[in-house]
Amino acid sequence: MIQFSRRRLLQSGAALGLTTVLPGMALAAKKDKVKAAFVYVGPVGDFGYSFAHDQGRKFLAEKLGDKVETTYVESVSEGPDAERVIRKLAQDGNDIVFATSFGFMEPTVKVARAFPKVAFEHATGFKTGKNLGIYNSRFYEGRAVLGTIAGMMSKSGKGGYVASFPIPEVVMGINAFTLAARKVKPDFQTSVVWVNSWYDPAKESDAAKALMDQGADVITQHTDSPGPLQAAESRGAIAFGQAWDMSKFAPNAHMTAIVDHWGPHYVASVQALLDGTWKPGDVWGGMKEDFVEMAPWNPKMPDDVKAAAQKIVDGTVDGSYKVFTGPIKDQSGKDKIAAETVIPDGDLLKMDWYVEGVRS
Repeated sequence: MIQFSRRRLLQSGAALGLTTVLPGMALAAKKDKVKAAFVYVGPVGDFGYSFAHDQGRKFLAEKLGDKVETTYVESVSEGPDAERVIRKLAQDGNDIVFATSFGFMEPTVKVARAFPKVAFEHATGFKTGKNLGIYNSRFYEGRAVLGTIAGMMSKSGKGGYVASFPIPEVVMGINAFTLAARKVKPDFQTSVVWVNSWYDPAKESDAAKALMDQGADVITQHTDSPGPLQAAESRGAIAFGQAWDMSKFAPNAHMTAIVDHWGPHYVASVQALLDGTWKPGDVWGGMKEDFVEMAPWNPKMPDDVKAAAQKIVDGTVDGSYKVFTGPIKDQSGKDKIAAETVIPDGDLLKMDWYVEGVRS
């Protein structure tokens, strides 16, 4: 039995409400059963991003029962191998294919054109088609919570960020973390190490150790293994999980984690196929829509830190807090965003610059 928050279950239809329908015809008529396939960039046992998507797949199977048949392929490389896998899943008679990593975008676009009667959805990308929709999560909202905790708990004023690839999604996270940390500790610095991988426990662990060697006493990550957490645990630093609650790997270091909720979106998409109403959508949900939730606070966190972190969560949900609100300076210290100006979604989705305080 997959367990989710009560709030999440109450809002399990939120994904439909978020969907912007893109040009394209609804696919076919009603179906008695849908075959849904999932493509993961990492192993389902990464306990991070791919694990979270697979929890969503299990949630889908649990909610729709014998109306859906699900399959998945794990540890698929971004590139030619992804195209081969996605094409095979379409050839195998799946009604919908969920491609869950940014690097699957071009292969998914190509295969979708070749299989116009199959529905495709791509996570975290921006290219669409007549039978290709996109869906994404505002991970950066959770990063702001992590940054608030980091700014309050760091003694050195130095955070370490283990990063995967310099794509807008990751850049957004680094910036949100740093902006929030500097709200409470103005001289806070975030050093970034790029590992050029989504899942490589050894490289991630080594990166975290290198960052701590440089003085970081807070470690966060946009990679998917528990490696950085375990490294932080061994050094007495604090750290945060990625995409799911990873506290069992580092009970002392793990302060909280961003938890990705994909299940309600998967249910909404498959139900639309069953109803004969599926159309390619453009979905970007965050805390308000319950796409993002924070794992339980570590009891070791001081009460004032818990309260400050919860204030960011509550403000994000009710719309009173937006981390990307000016004034914001860029990495060189130059004014980038004017006071009271909120960076629009379109600019966030192509973000390629760093805020003041980031050392990349």
